Amino acid sequence: MNETLRYSDADLQEFKEIILNKLSSAKDEYHNLVGQIKHDDDNGTDDTASAYVAIDDGSASQQKESVSQLASRLQRFIENLENALVRIENKTYGICRVTGKLISKERLRAVPHTTQSIEAKKNQYR
Repeated sequence: MNETLRYSDADLQEFKEIILNKLSSAKDEYHNLVGQIKHDDDNGTDDTASAYVAIDDGSASQQKESVSQLASRLQRFIENLENALVRIENKTYGICRVTGKLISKERLRAVPHTTQSIEAKKNQYR
């Protein structure tokens, strides 16, 4: 039995389009989050009621931390998508780095930046 060692160029093109769409959305969202973080510093200067300022400061700090964490995760997601594009160019995309077998198309469509098959992922937690 001759097992396919890589996806066809047509398949790779399909995955590339999926990744480029996700990458565009992720970059837009990332820039919005970074904008929120930067603009938070501009807010709150008109507050005159000092009793509420302390509460707002704590809440604003917590919100800013949450937004920062989201931005950090999104940045890693963007890097993973960009790495997937490199694998497409190298024609190594969709090959499990653990088993060496092809990752299912369904998994790649759902998680286009993955480098592991479901089988390898399950074994990771055993």
